[in-house]
Amino acid sequence: MIPRARLPHVPFVLFASCAAVVCLSPLAAQPVSTATLEGSTFVNHGLVGVGRIPAAAKDKFSETFGSFSAFTFQPGTWRRNPDGTYAGTLLAQPDRGYNVNATSNYTPRYNKIDVVFRPAPAGSAVQTQVALTVVDTIKFTEANGTPLTSLDPGSNTVATRPGFPPLPAAFNGRIALDAEGIIANPDGTLWVSDEYGPYVWKFAADGTLLSALRPPEAMIGKRNGADSFASNNAGVGQPAPTPANPVTGRQNNQGLEGLSLSPDGKTLFTLLQSATRQDGGTGGTAATRFNTRLLAYDVTGATPVLKGHYVVQLPTFVQGASTLVAAQSELLALNDTQFLILARDSGNGRGLNPTSLYRSILVYDVKRATNLVGTAFETAEKPIAPAGVLDSSITPASRTEFISLNTGSDLAKFGLKNGPTDDTNNLSEKWEALALVPALDPYAPQDFFLFVGNDNDFQTTQGFHDGAPYAATVENDSMILVYRITLPGRLLNLSSRARAGTGTDAHIVGFVVEGARPRPMLIRAVGPTLATFGVASASADPTLEVFNSSGVRVATNDNWSDPATATAANRVGAFSLPAGSKDAAVVLTLNPGAYTAHGAATAGGGVTLVEVYELPVP
Repeated sequence: MIPRARLPHVPFVLFASCAAVVCLSPLAAQPVSTATLEGSTFVNHGLVGVGRIPAAAKDKFSETFGSFSAFTFQPGTWRRNPDGTYAGTLLAQPDRGYNVNATSNYTPRYNKIDVVFRPAPAGSAVQTQVALTVVDTIKFTEANGTPLTSLDPGSNTVATRPGFPPLPAAFNGRIALDAEGIIANPDGTLWVSDEYGPYVWKFAADGTLLSALRPPEAMIGKRNGADSFASNNAGVGQPAPTPANPVTGRQNNQGLEGLSLSPDGKTLFTLLQSATRQDGGTGGTAATRFNTRLLAYDVTGATPVLKGHYVVQLPTFVQGASTLVAAQSELLALNDTQFLILARDSGNGRGLNPTSLYRSILVYDVKRATNLVGTAFETAEKPIAPAGVLDSSITPASRTEFISLNTGSDLAKFGLKNGPTDDTNNLSEKWEALALVPALDPYAPQDFFLFVGNDNDFQTTQGFHDGAPYAATVENDSMILVYRITLPGRLLNLSSRARAGTGTDAHIVGFVVEGARPRPMLIRAVGPTLATFGVASASADPTLEVFNSSGVRVATNDNWSDPATATAANRVGAFSLPAGSKDAAVVLTLNPGAYTAHGAATAGGGVTLVEVYELPVP
């Protein structure tokens, strides 16, 4: 006889959520704070670890390491060890090198770092919870081996390459890249976003340039009626651009700072650091520059396709009598609509004014935001926010504050601080990297570790790159902060038995995938195997279809055969289906939202069992 939990007569849904009640485990029994957005609750368990790389550290090419303009974990490397530590490979990217006086011919690159993490929820007198070992450095080059450069592009200097859009180029003819975001694909290829273009670039794992994405014209810097990729930080002996700022498009040094891939790997997101010139982005931290733009590309095909273009409103803070805008420094997609965004003030931190007024991670949701794809707002002639006032026809993304990096009690647990005095334990100015990995804790399956990294601007008194030594005024270490967070709840299991026919007589079961992350699911329409449990009139050959809330079919199956479905059934404790049976089953990843599973009984109808299981994340 089939266990009753497998064959209820009415649908039931079980949810496990650590949002309303804190899940207790050896790693999570700490004071928490919560944030709620669009019905989802996010929990911050606080700072649980710190790691450093000395400012003077060198990479594989004996050049200054340069910190974390962005980082991401290499897919498939994150694991929990038997001793309770964690390990993985971090791909970390610096930006354009030490450029206090001018940009240089420093070659853009990324580093591979072995990470060993031992959480310390109660804090520690030492900052060694995140052990970081640089194991490789890969430079970015063209297919012919020519290195890319960090030099500021000329005012109207453009490189042409077959199959590429017009590219930012320096006076030496090399393609110019001010690297910001980095994402690793399962096949080893990389997406990299930049300030100059502002473009998104694709590289092979060995650093070879493969392609480039040009954003809508509204975001391309224009001077004198033409493309202009300069950021007004010319190389030594090179002329400054005229005019100093673009007329339209991205502001100098305010390009595509944020970059993230949806957990299902289908959508690439990138976020402009602040408003374009025509949208109130007049430079500095002016209060008019808070309406910036988020792009979403479908990357399932050979050529990425822009499918989403949204307005994201940046947070503001008060400094003296002025209201200023915090520029965003990184983006991390939780699913197809919700994101973590790191935003901060400028000019405050290690080696500068010691005390920061704003460093926070926020949650944003574009579920109700206006999609601007295909509209006149994608051109510079139609601003989304003239002088900073958002067009009344546009609904921006919703948002809420989540984690403040300036929380004194968190920092003090590890001997860190946010001013008012300045020393090596004072947080640096620029925090620009985010990465999320599961805690792999059976007591808290919705818990994750959020890694946050700084960009130290290559500041060391013992610097070396592009063939020459240099000396900054301070030692500003590369640093990682790790927070433990709980993302919203999840669907565990749903089962429903009913007599089914075809068409409108199909056995239809509705279910909702909750939370902030896409979930791997096993969905089955069982018929002939029911007969082996004594169920009379079982369907001899059911078919299965899964639809989303928009009525779009996202999966279909007739006669399961994929071994992955058998493996999935074993993982969740579901009864097995005989090899070659005419039952239907699929394994797929679903974004949060509402769905229906349709079990149709062909060949005269019959009883079907429709089952939905969430698969555990490895």
